[in-house]
Amino acid sequence: MSCVFSNEAFDGHEQVAFRHDRETGLNAIIAVHDRTLGPAAGGCRMHHYASEAEALRDALRLSQGMTRKSALAGLPFGGGKSVIIGDPRRHKTKRLLESMGDFVESLGGRYLTGEDSGIGVDDVRVMATRTAHVGGVQAGAEHGGDPSPTTAYGVYLAMRAAVCHRFGSDAMDGLRVAIQGLGQVGLHLAGLLVADGAQVYGTDVRANLTMRAVSKFGITPVVDPAEILATQAEVFAPCALGAVLDRNSIAGLKAAIVAGAANNQLASPADGERLHQRGILYCPDFLINAGGIIDIHHQRLGTGRNRMHAHVQRIPSTLLKVIRRSETARRSPAQVADEMADEILRCARRERTSVDTPQPQTA
Repeated sequence: MSCVFSNEAFDGHEQVAFRHDRETGLNAIIAVHDRTLGPAAGGCRMHHYASEAEALRDALRLSQGMTRKSALAGLPFGGGKSVIIGDPRRHKTKRLLESMGDFVESLGGRYLTGEDSGIGVDDVRVMATRTAHVGGVQAGAEHGGDPSPTTAYGVYLAMRAAVCHRFGSDAMDGLRVAIQGLGQVGLHLAGLLVADGAQVYGTDVRANLTMRAVSKFGITPVVDPAEILATQAEVFAPCALGAVLDRNSIAGLKAAIVAGAANNQLASPADGERLHQRGILYCPDFLINAGGIIDIHHQRLGTGRNRMHAHVQRIPSTLLKVIRRSETARRSPAQVADEMADEILRCARRERTSVDTPQPQTA
């Protein structure tokens, strides 16, 4: 991996660790981006990457996003992420997950992991037999510790705030929402929206997940996943993997608002500006999908459902601050959200430096 430091997604990561376990077949990467606010936190993703370079780039971009996510959510975490290279439906085994737990443990608490795409609560419980540095598996927690419903809830609240800002009413009744990706988060989001009267269109590359959402909530299926971006809707909700918004897809996007749960929705920073120039209101992904990491934080504290939900309910007000600053400064919400998170980090670094600097002794 000689391309780590020169990788365009490196962004000054503190640590990038690699693990190959010949016996279990584990090939994994842990990226620790920034621990200014606390230990690096971010889920473990298992995906059949096309190349090692693609896996590395994903880990780097995801961990960078986690730094900003925790900063804007007011959490005592830095940013980190881990990826396992492999098809979760074919290559995932108990021994592989135990080996991943050993890998997390080897970082000595610098990194805290949990669920992500391809890795569920039961998988994290296996990792937890080898390391204490996991989240989302606390006994008695809401949804059995699974943070996915809380991620969906935060996105739903942010979506309502964005609709109110754009259309003057937060009523979802009759509004069209196109959801790309109907895994755990996308499915829960569809349920919340249908219950609120929205007309939901949805698709997933796994046809059985699309039909599950149709059966459970009566959504309108979009059979060809490639067509969902061009579906006429007030809101487009990306809830699958990242980099879905690029020059070509943005040009064909029919929605007025983008608000979804997927991480790293923008293929490049320039794509945030492209959405802005088209007049499409982009709700920065790392801001509005923070419900999951907030849930895990409160699970670890043992503070209970009410305090956790109150914390998630702060997401819309933070989003509106970003939108208003974006309009005043005439810059994209993506750029403004980055700047706000970076401001929090700079302030924390200054405070830490002032505490660590020895004060002169008086006679």
